[in-house]
Amino acid sequence: MIEIACKKTKFTYNVYHITKAFFPDEEIVQKVDEKQESLVELKFPGGSCFSLAPGDIAGELAQDAGGRTGAQAAGDENAVQDAARLHGSEEDAVQAEKRAVTRRVYRFLCEESGRELAWGTLTGVRPTKLPMQMLEEGKTREEITGFLEKEYFVTPQKAELGYEIACREKALLEKLDCRGGFSLYAGIPFCPSVCSYCSFSSSPIGAWKDQVDRYLDALVKELRAIGRMAQGRYPDTVYIGGGTPTTLEPDQLRRLLTEITENFDLSHTVEFTVEAGRPDSITEEKLAVLREFPVTRISINPQTMQQKTLDLVGREHTVEDVCEAYAMARRMGFDNINMDLIAGLPGEDAADMADTLSRIEAMQPDSLTVHSLAIKRAAKFGQEGRTIDLRSEISQMVDAAAKSADRMGLKPYYLYRQKNIAGNFENVGYAKLDKAGIYNILIMEEKQTILAAGAGASTKVLLEKPIRTEKGKEIDLVHVENVKNITEYIDRIDEMIERKHRLGVTTMP
Repeated sequence: MIEIACKKTKFTYNVYHITKAFFPDEEIVQKVDEKQESLVELKFPGGSCFSLAPGDIAGELAQDAGGRTGAQAAGDENAVQDAARLHGSEEDAVQAEKRAVTRRVYRFLCEESGRELAWGTLTGVRPTKLPMQMLEEGKTREEITGFLEKEYFVTPQKAELGYEIACREKALLEKLDCRGGFSLYAGIPFCPSVCSYCSFSSSPIGAWKDQVDRYLDALVKELRAIGRMAQGRYPDTVYIGGGTPTTLEPDQLRRLLTEITENFDLSHTVEFTVEAGRPDSITEEKLAVLREFPVTRISINPQTMQQKTLDLVGREHTVEDVCEAYAMARRMGFDNINMDLIAGLPGEDAADMADTLSRIEAMQPDSLTVHSLAIKRAAKFGQEGRTIDLRSEISQMVDAAAKSADRMGLKPYYLYRQKNIAGNFENVGYAKLDKAGIYNILIMEEKQTILAAGAGASTKVLLEKPIRTEKGKEIDLVHVENVKNITEYIDRIDEMIERKHRLGVTTMP
């Protein structure tokens, strides 16, 4: 067990997640003790300890801001605050202090573990936001990658990947009127069955068959209300996700798509995605319904092409079902198909991933999204009497996926991370340059209002002018959450609509 004690609450998030990334198999207990002298203390099994005193970061803060040297900065908490304030506003000072603490903890953990993390001290889900901001400021490739490597200890390989993706994102977003438009999301929280690794808000369709029409009634009501709120504006992208939207029957799917086309002007829409997702939910009749509407992009997601794994994780379809659904979609004219894979599924090793990638290459999808499994779901596993180090295996899997994507002519275009991803890796979307998922970029970079309907859907409203929170932080994005529970969503739909009115949907720029 690893014990963490922080003097201030603001240090806890980064210190915990950095420590967990280095030692994913260890239980970690954490507390805040405002009376302790040190900023952070860590105690490891076997007696190894780490203690960070205020004076240990005061000089670093001052030097970074061009102020006093470490020798000139007194070693107390006031000196830390004074040095941090050299970085600008109060909020800048807080962030500078957090970064300094995180860097010191990271250095110690590197020594303790004998290794480094691919993304260094970056703990957020959107590591490409930093290079994107620097690109918009006119910074060069060398300045951006150098900053990531020096300030956050990102490896050169990942710094280059972040820069490359930010450049592609920027080029794609410049084609849109991000502030003038918006994106639309509709959620269908049902799946044929719930996979053992899934953390999304979804329920098995069999248990809800009698309630699907009631759910659609509520969803349609919310979509119509959003259409009125967004009157005079045009969605750049439309995304129907879940869950698995194709768990709906053909007439239910037609009803949903009809409502979207009747309540929103799609004349400016550059992308309309429907996640077909599970091959066991796809039929020729449902694909024919999608072809009746301006759907431009679908997903058919195998996650793996190993039958043993599909059976283990609860996906009630076969490898052959994936191939047949994909071939059917191609025959019916779908020319932008995404496929999802997961690196690190229980029982799989790098050889399994290599075989999966070989089968995917034979199909030639237009885009491929490769996820790294969160390590909390499978830290180590046994297979044929062997114990496999998941971090090492995922490293090989991720590298193999990148090479496979390159062989298919797919380039990385968006990236995000999750908490507790094994080996501190990432989820990457690869695509042909004219088939990149624009909605995926918008949701990651938070450059546009996203109006979302459905159980568990999250609306993000980009404000015309930034506002200041009670804590003094300036924000330009407001989140409006729908309840996740399906029954509550149905019963409280009027409240979900009112939330959007009350919290700013009508104040979009």
